[in-house]
Amino acid sequence: MNQLKLTAINEMDRDTFVRALGGIFEHSPWVAEGCVESRPFASIAALHEAMTEVVRSSPEETVLELLRAHPDLGTRLAVTDYSASEQSGAGLDRLTPEEYERMTALNEQYVEKFGFPFILAVKGKSKDEIVASMEARVLNGARDEREEALAQIGRITRFRLEDLVDEQ
Repeated sequence: MNQLKLTAINEMDRDTFVRALGGIFEHSPWVAEGCVESRPFASIAALHEAMTEVVRSSPEETVLELLRAHPDLGTRLAVTDYSASEQSGAGLDRLTPEEYERMTALNEQYVEKFGFPFILAVKGKSKDEIVASMEARVLNGARDEREEALAQIGRITRFRLEDLVDEQ
């Protein structure tokens, strides 16, 4: 993937900006749209902070839609290019039938309890670490897990911006 220069992002028209950054938050281009007027950004960190502030200041139902926009980990359904790359890097595209069954059961249990998919920044994690995290977090309370899911989205989106944007 070709990196975009931060200076170029700061100079893009609104539509180009949203097209370029609209996929950073899973199926939620409204996040990029919501921070376009905050330009210019001095750094990737400043861009990321502006994007996460859009999420933090959004109505609860909108945030819930963002959480629900994420795919189940290990799914065999079509996912965004970002998600496919991240899950492939963690080996989730190469699950044994037993691993797939376990992950599917944990995903179902998690969604039933919290109303949104299990969200984890999988970059640098193994399949076993991911399953262990699922097993632990399904025991969380609803408020704590919502906050953890948003923290994980923060990590995911920071990784994505770092991959996409060249600060120089």
